[in-house]
Amino acid sequence: MTDQPEPTQDPEVTGYARIQGYLKTLDSSPGVYRMLDSESRVLYVGKARNLRARVSNYSRPGHSGRIERMIAATASMMFLTTRTETEALLLEQNLIKQLKPKYNVLLRDDKSFPNILVAKDHSFPQIKKHRGAKKEKGTYFGPFASAGAVNRTLNQLQKAFLLRNCSDSMFSGRTRACLLHQIKRCSGPCVGLITAEAYAESVHDAERFLSGRSTKIQEELAVQMQEASEAMEFERAAGLRDRIRALTQVQTTQGINPRGVTEADVIGLHMDSGQACVQVFFIRANQNWGNQDFYPRVGPDVSAAEVMEAFLGQFYDNKEPPRQLILSDGIENSDLMEQALAEKAERKVEILVPQRGEKAELISGAVRNARESLARRMSESATQAKLLRGVAEAFQLEGPPQRIEVYDNSHIQGTNAVGGMIVAGPDGFMKNAYRKFNIRGDDLTPGDDFGMMKEVLNRRFTRLQKEDPDRDKGLWPDLLLIDGGAGQVSAVAEIMAAHGVQDIAMIGVAKGVDRDHGKEEFHRLGERAFALQRNDPVLYFVQRLRDEAHRFAIGTHRAKRAKAIGATPLDEVPGVGATRKRALLAHFGSAKAVSRANLVDLKAVDGISDALAETIYDFFHDKG
Repeated sequence: MTDQPEPTQDPEVTGYARIQGYLKTLDSSPGVYRMLDSESRVLYVGKARNLRARVSNYSRPGHSGRIERMIAATASMMFLTTRTETEALLLEQNLIKQLKPKYNVLLRDDKSFPNILVAKDHSFPQIKKHRGAKKEKGTYFGPFASAGAVNRTLNQLQKAFLLRNCSDSMFSGRTRACLLHQIKRCSGPCVGLITAEAYAESVHDAERFLSGRSTKIQEELAVQMQEASEAMEFERAAGLRDRIRALTQVQTTQGINPRGVTEADVIGLHMDSGQACVQVFFIRANQNWGNQDFYPRVGPDVSAAEVMEAFLGQFYDNKEPPRQLILSDGIENSDLMEQALAEKAERKVEILVPQRGEKAELISGAVRNARESLARRMSESATQAKLLRGVAEAFQLEGPPQRIEVYDNSHIQGTNAVGGMIVAGPDGFMKNAYRKFNIRGDDLTPGDDFGMMKEVLNRRFTRLQKEDPDRDKGLWPDLLLIDGGAGQVSAVAEIMAAHGVQDIAMIGVAKGVDRDHGKEEFHRLGERAFALQRNDPVLYFVQRLRDEAHRFAIGTHRAKRAKAIGATPLDEVPGVGATRKRALLAHFGSAKAVSRANLVDLKAVDGISDALAETIYDFFHDKG
């Protein structure tokens, strides 16, 4: 990739004249171009098979209103040439996600999706939910549309195949079967109630089922159930019957299970009044593993083809594409997109726009879901806009806030203290903008809520000034809601003043004299507290915001506390990773027993070298 030279800049020249000035320096190479305004903010990122021809197109009138406005605002351009157009396509989508230009279609909610993992680093493999990079050894099945879809499937798979879901450390420390075995959700491998060979067969059956060979498994279980019944082994027959029912339940909850589509993402698009919804159904192993909706940022005169192409490029930027993409709307560069996705997946990827048959029926269902989801969202957005106008009126703001940040702390007598920040705006809760803060202040008195809030806000504003110093990325709040009264408001005001922040409204929300939900008092710096009518929709809205902040902070605190409870001193010993920790716990039974073991016993543990045994012994005995 190489940069093209740029002509001498004249800040007074914008629009067509500015763009025409670049044509002399451009050649016919493929590449990516950026259009910037007078303050060097990126307006648009585009790719081109021929940079000179593409930019030349912008130098002449005759575009849509959106493009005309973009051209008029263009004060400079940047260019980057690439070896191939495919490379340009990938670079374009990366830059769009990174820079979030005003005039590009932008996928705002780009989250990862969970998988089911059959872990293979243990003689009795564990089946569990997995999200993130696939670094752990084992077989992955997915993606599933949501954690709920995974949990439902795992619940039924436990009933059908009796595979364990406990951690390796819990497995190694069991002396008797747990509750899951008693309710027939696990075969009890931890206490030797099933052989490794029989357990391996169950794992193989589970993998076959998740690979789409479910009918064969059910037929085999039905034969076994009949044989058990004829042999008058009624308890075993009943167990097999329950396993068949569990498999059937999985298929029922998965909804439509297409016969002719083995592996595909079915992507339906619906657009209305300058808004768009993209619905994605995940089809794997001839099974529907759920669907998810997305709402990319679009303009009033953007075509369906442009929205679909932008969605595909950004959605699969950090995800492995399936073998087929079944679309409701074709894209202009389908061959180029296929090539880019194939390079990423290191296998063929096919893009289809079916007109008839089963695939067309799948698309019809996806588009119907997209249409209904967009209608609900537009209705909710109208209600949200009305509420935000009410907030502006109630709290005397200059206009409806576009970003409200709400803060809360959670701790138990000062331990495992965390701060939580939730964000709301015109589209409701912005969960991808939520943040948690592990309270680090060593000089804080346990339970010092003022001190915790100061630390959280200090870190928040320090980061804002670093990440968005010009306030042009939409990261700065218009309104802060603080859980507390006049004291908390004064403390936060000091922090804001220290950071030179004077133009952000801030409200303290405190429960009234009787601490009654509905009698909240609102505090502003230097003014008397006031309340809203009990039936005021704005009051209900603020209560929802505060409750969401409290829920998020409590959840974060519980997760931190659970992690601390599950930690052992072995986690701090140099050279002791997960495998060696399992070996030590299996040998001694507990971390406390390891800490008391003598050097000879430590050396006797399988996988622990003499040098590491001495390190472990010294760690627990040389702390004085």
